[in-house]
Amino acid sequence: MNAVQIRSAERALSVGTWLIVGGAMLFSILTVTPLMERHSPKGWEWTAPILPLVVDAAVVIVVRLDSVLAALGGHGGRWPIALRWMTGAMTLALNVADSALKKDLVGAAVHAVAPLLLIVTAETGLAYRRAITTAQSAREAQLKAERAEREQAAAERREAQERRAREEREHAAMLAREQREHEALIAREQTAREDAARREERERVEAKERAEREARERREQMREQQQAERERLEREAAQRRERDRLEREQEARRQQQERAEREARERAALLSGGPVNEKLPEDKARLVVHASFGEGLPVRAAAELCGWSTGWVSARYQEHRDGTGLVLEGASS
Repeated sequence: MNAVQIRSAERALSVGTWLIVGGAMLFSILTVTPLMERHSPKGWEWTAPILPLVVDAAVVIVVRLDSVLAALGGHGGRWPIALRWMTGAMTLALNVADSALKKDLVGAAVHAVAPLLLIVTAETGLAYRRAITTAQSAREAQLKAERAEREQAAAERREAQERRAREEREHAAMLAREQREHEALIAREQTAREDAARREERERVEAKERAEREARERREQMREQQQAERERLEREAAQRRERDRLEREQEARRQQQERAEREARERAALLSGGPVNEKLPEDKARLVVHASFGEGLPVRAAAELCGWSTGWVSARYQEHRDGTGLVLEGASS
């Protein structure tokens, strides 16, 4: 069985046990309460359900704790056994007492069914739980052993693969070494033949080189003269490019300076109007706020110049600090 089936069996055992316990408790309370009312002092009849409730509570404690100990594989010793049989005997005695006093054997037998079923169910459930716990422990030990065997087999397979790979690498290295030695031998023989051929060729070439040396020297002189001429032309071109670059940079700085002066004049023109009593149009108000931000004016002064609230002006200042205000102003212009 797998873990799901074992849990299902434990759940069925637990549900069945508690159904029997609950039924036996209800039957016991209904059976014993009238007997206790008849044997209670006058005026104390209301205490009749207490005794069956106390006995049934002991039954619940025994069944619950025995199930927990059985699930954990433990054993409570002799006292739980004594309590279990004592509560069972008390429940049986209380249920059959009324019929026994009346000498009603059939009634005594009928009322003994629920207590006996409760006693046997408690003992059987405990045995079942202990057997299930033992079986689970054995199954876990078996699974652990199988897992260890699988891991050992996998390790052995890995070792075998590594050993084969190492042997293959060693064999390949030996073949490569033999191939290198063979190639080195062939190369030495080829080198010896080439050296002899080169000596013969060198003797023939030396005479030819002496004849060509003078012509090569003349060509080298001509190439050097041409190279010097090209370098001179390249230096002149580089100088012209440098002069053009300096002129463009001067022109860009001049245009930037003119643009900065123009923006300063525009800001001064926007800020020269002084405080206003009415709101300016939003586009113009944004331009005034932009100019105030550029001049470093406080938010209140900018609000007085454009007629808008300080909250709105603070929001525009924050946009300029974040960089989004510059984009909006550029788009509006």
